[in-house]
Amino acid sequence: MKVLVIGGGGREHALVWKIAQSPRIEQLFCAPGNAGISEIAELIQIPVDDIDRLVSFAKIRAVDLTVVGPELPLAHRIVDRFQEIGLRIFGPRRAAAEIETSKVFSKALMDKYGIPTAKSEVVSHEAAYTHIASTDLPVVLKVDGLAAGKGVVIAHSRAEAIAGLDGFKKMGDAANQIIIEEYLEGEELSFFVVTDGIRALPLGSAQDHKRVFDGNLGPNTGGMGAFSPSPLLTPALESEIMSKVIDPTLQALSKEGCPYQGVLYAGLMLTKKGLYVLEFNARWGDPEAQTLLPRLKTDWVDVMEAALDGRLNQINLEWEAGGSICLILASGGYPGSYEKGEIIWGIQDPLPDGVLLFHAGTTFKDGEWLTAGGRVLGITALGRNLSEARRQAYAAVKQISFEKMHYRTDIGAARESQ
Repeated sequence: MKVLVIGGGGREHALVWKIAQSPRIEQLFCAPGNAGISEIAELIQIPVDDIDRLVSFAKIRAVDLTVVGPELPLAHRIVDRFQEIGLRIFGPRRAAAEIETSKVFSKALMDKYGIPTAKSEVVSHEAAYTHIASTDLPVVLKVDGLAAGKGVVIAHSRAEAIAGLDGFKKMGDAANQIIIEEYLEGEELSFFVVTDGIRALPLGSAQDHKRVFDGNLGPNTGGMGAFSPSPLLTPALESEIMSKVIDPTLQALSKEGCPYQGVLYAGLMLTKKGLYVLEFNARWGDPEAQTLLPRLKTDWVDVMEAALDGRLNQINLEWEAGGSICLILASGGYPGSYEKGEIIWGIQDPLPDGVLLFHAGTTFKDGEWLTAGGRVLGITALGRNLSEARRQAYAAVKQISFEKMHYRTDIGAARESQ
């Protein structure tokens, strides 16, 4: 079969890598992809939000299945458009994807259907300045729309809150509405399922590291690393998440007339008072996909097709034992401004067994690998446990370098003994 993957980051490289392992694949495309992806798929130079051209390509080339990686094309109705002309595509329609693309929609849905989430209020960006003057601290500020993982500020002081709101101005319409949310204290957990809209099959757990610096310091990023599985996820907790969060959310979306199909990602906070939903994402997380997909032994193409056909009850997921970890190598200055075009050294050297390299922001020009983004590479290592995976990943990092490269040295450190 012919498969088209939409996107060009580390998550999409992991998806393409996983899909390419299926014996059913005859031809694999990625739009727009990146230099690393080009080694295993044919790159199609179409932006992820140019839905007209993506539809035309899939139709002309008789693509059997399109897989959506990032959130932006979901917001641009890519799934709706493909389905309207009978093209097979994996991902939620725009109305269902609003569970990620509009935090206001998501919070309202959870409040209406009793899905546990932090108390919050929605105000205009301008009115938020007045509200935070009398709000209890610390407080969480979120923009309503898409912000590439950077639309959340945890403010411990009025000055931090004001600075956060000032920063949101750069995000345009995404920040027209601001959610002012109760601060929850606990441990975060990323939980994934694949669903046909009725049934949901757990895809496991990961713990992401959003802050740019060690010790969870600095601004939020799209993710500086992750590990999987999380030792926080016991069988009892998984059952609780399914019964209190996943199943009610899928039922709620169906009742609202927008049944959800695809991968659903719940960002959870585990507190002394119980579990709460911080946010939902309408796709795989990045870098979580780079830790989870390498552990999945089951053919991912079979899983996606079962979800599309309502046959998830026939799927039995198998996983590699042990743990995995992903370390993000970022350009100097990220998540702020950064230089591109820096030579990447050591990228073509063989990696140890159990270590994978996923490209996010790279290009290949005149025989040299160059940086082309904020998050440049993801190093994923698998081991018998998290401790072994960490040792392998951080040893592999020493093989690669580029000007002003930076990465966190504490990914998974607090959990490796568990």
